[in-house]
Parts: sequence; structure tokens; C-alpha cells
Amino acid sequence: MPAITTQENFRDRIATVDGKGKRKWVFATQPKGKLYTIRSIVSYVYLLIFFGLPFVTVNGRPLFLFNIPEAKFILFGKVFWPQDFFIFGLTMVTFVFLIILFTAAFGRLFCGWVCPQTIFMEMLFRKVEYLVMGSAARQKQLSQQPWTTRRILLTTTKHVLFFLLAFIIANFFLAYIIGIKQLEKIITEPVSDHLLGLLSIFVFSCIFYAVYAFFREQACTVICPYGRLQSVLLDKNSLIVAYDYRRGEPRGIAKPDSGAVLGDCVDCFQCVRVCPTAIDIRNGVQMECVGCTACIDACDSVMTKMNKATGLIRYASENGIAKGEKLHYTTRMKLYTALCVLMLVVLSFLLASRKDIDATVMRTPGILFQEKGKDSISNLYNIKVVNKTIKDVPLSVQVENHHGNVKIIGKPYIAVAKEGQGSGSFFVTLPRTEITTRKTELSLGLFEGDRRIATIRTNFLGPVGD
Repeated sequence: MPAITTQENFRDRIATVDGKGKRKWVFATQPKGKLYTIRSIVSYVYLLIFFGLPFVTVNGRPLFLFNIPEAKFILFGKVFWPQDFFIFGLTMVTFVFLIILFTAAFGRLFCGWVCPQTIFMEMLFRKVEYLVMGSAARQKQLSQQPWTTRRILLTTTKHVLFFLLAFIIANFFLAYIIGIKQLEKIITEPVSDHLLGLLSIFVFSCIFYAVYAFFREQACTVICPYGRLQSVLLDKNSLIVAYDYRRGEPRGIAKPDSGAVLGDCVDCFQCVRVCPTAIDIRNGVQMECVGCTACIDACDSVMTKMNKATGLIRYASENGIAKGEKLHYTTRMKLYTALCVLMLVVLSFLLASRKDIDATVMRTPGILFQEKGKDSISNLYNIKVVNKTIKDVPLSVQVENHHGNVKIIGKPYIAVAKEGQGSGSFFVTLPRTEITTRKTELSLGLFEGDRRIATIRTNFLGPVGD
């Protein structure tokens, strides 16, 4: 048993925490290589989209807006209100299925290539750190030195730039919540008019600064649940960043005339030095691995210098390493794909059939029917309308399934502001000859001019059937 414990104790704790539970700061070497270049290009496109989307509008609306305080959401220029939250619920379920399918097939490809945490940390903050503080080796050396003037100056410069980056990100993050126009008002108008907005920017700035200056990779290894989810979502056919132990073991460099037969891994630890979460990929699939491919580039560089074939660390599946199998489309992936397609079809139908005007009509509570002369009965109704369009709507009401008339109280029509709500009250009057039961089904057409935009069904209370 002691021998087994010795072999397995390399995976009994998170790589960034020592045996006493103390944080081990990661000084990751800056990666270089083909995959890092491609990742950089992807990141620049991502950053361009992130900082550019708030300025994109469709028919005067932002392309995307997630206004949580006002419960107003805009996706691709379409407004969604609390009445549409069931669509958001279905969207989230669909998103979960997509995560399951994607992870089952491609592991943590998302984390390494397009996750905001990874892109901001590795492609913005880490590069600023290299620029100001120097290479990982110099950073580690500097951290062990006393607080000289040089160290104070470099550290202060780094943190000032970090906070400036965090402030910029916070502004654009807030733009996705309140809109770029409202953000512009906060920036340009007197401070006293936007204290809450400025406080929000400051709070967001502090959060982003704390995450990228201090918390860093622990956001992936401690906070993010995705790393833990992958342990149940991955199987032996999933694509992962993997070390080819069949080719690499035993590790080391054989001495001349020693007669030792060693694998291709020279145990240089370059794959560990470049890892942003400080793991040793040679220990197998680990929760902390974000699939950033830095270890692939580092290993390929060493293999090239040693005149050996690249790919000792590469994208592969466990079966691909153990049995030489190619990645294939498993039954489980097919099932997940079918469920995703089904959810997408249902979601598309709901989005296509979604109405721009939603209305709720109810009889005014506590009020019975009223007699109008000897031959007519009237009921009083309340109406609430949500307008999801970008124009004001003058709404009129007509009875469609009976000979009756409608009188809106106080005005000829119900005014509903663009992207807003409207309400009103109206009387519906029917001849007694139209009333044959205690409750008569009533169909009310809502019109904008001559165009019917919705039909609402309700009940008309009459004297028959007492």
C-alpha cells in the first residue's frame, strides 16, 4: 500500500496550493508557437467583437442588451420582456445541452480558446505583465527580492495599468447592461446626475482588477464549475490536450553508451513552466487544465530542437493515445445532437411566433354587469399592453364574435409607448339578444388603425342563468 500511495500522491491536491493549503503563485512562461499565434488571432477577433458590439444598433436598438434592473433584454435587435422569460428558460436549457455535447466531443476547447476569463488574463493582463515586469523567470526573481525602488516602481506601474484595463472592461461590460448611450451620459454629464452609474463602474472595475491581478487562475480552478463538470461529461473518446505516454515514457535523456531505452520525453518541464494553472499535463486529464495548448507549443519546440517528431503532447482522446483510435462520433454524441436539434427547433418556433404586442384583458374586479337601458348590458374591463416594437402604438379594441361596441374611457384609443407599456379601461356593451348564458365568451380584436395585431379572449358576464 505505501508504494501505491507514493505513486498517486502527485494528484492529491490542486497544483496552485501546497500541502499546507498556502497559495503557490504561478509565474507562467510566455508561450510561443503555432497554436499560440492562432489563439492570439482568435483573441484579437474576440476583443474586437467584445468592444465593438455595444456600438452596433438595429433599427435604433442595441444588437445586444441585458438590462437586468429594468428586466429588458435585447437579442439581435429584438426586445424581450418578463413575459418572454419562458423563452429565456428554454434557451438556457438548450445552452446546457450544447455544453454537454460540445464537452463530450471537444473537452474544454471553449475554455482555452474563447472563454472571457482566459482571453482577458492571457492576452491582455498577462502580456502587460510581461511588458512591465519581464519574463516569468525575472518576475519570480523580483518577487524574492526586497522592496527596492525598482521593484516598487515596476509593481506600481503594473497595477496601475491593470486597474486601467479593468476600468475599460468594466465600462464596456456596463454598456451591455444599460446601453452605450446611457454609458455616454454617465461619462459626459455631471457626476451628481449619475452617482449610481459611476458607483457601478467603480465596483465592476474593482472586481475585474481583483480577479486579474490577484485571483487569476483560481477563477478557473476554484470558482468556475465547468472544470468539475468535465469530469462527468468527458469520456475516453472526448478530444483533450493529452500527453502520449506510450511514446514519451520512460522519461529522461539517455547517457552515451548507457544502453538505456527511454521515451521521447526528456523531462525538461517546459510544458509545466508555460501552463497558466501550473499543472503537469503528463499526469493525465486534470480538472485544472483549461485546454489552452501552451504545453503543446512548448513540447513541440523541444521536440524540434531534439530532431524528434512533434505531437508528444497534442489534441487527442484517451482511446486515441491508448489504442491509436481516431476521434469518432459516438452514440452518446448522436443522442445529445438530436436533443439539441429538437430544442433549437422548438426555440426557433417560439421566436418566430412571438408577438410584438402582448396584452392582458380582465374584467374589472368587484364590478358586476351594468344595464344600459332595456336592451343592452355592459361590462367594464381593464387592459395592460406591452409594446415590443420601436414605435408608439395607438391601440383600439373591437368586439369580433358578437354585435357589440367598445367605449374606451377617457380617450379614443389606448396609447402604448414604444418599448414600453400602456394600460386603460373600456366598456363592452352587448345587446341582450346576444347573451344566452351567465358567461358569454368574448373575442376582442386589438387594432392599430385597420390592422389587427392581436386577438384576446375573455368572458362577458350577463344576467341570464341566475
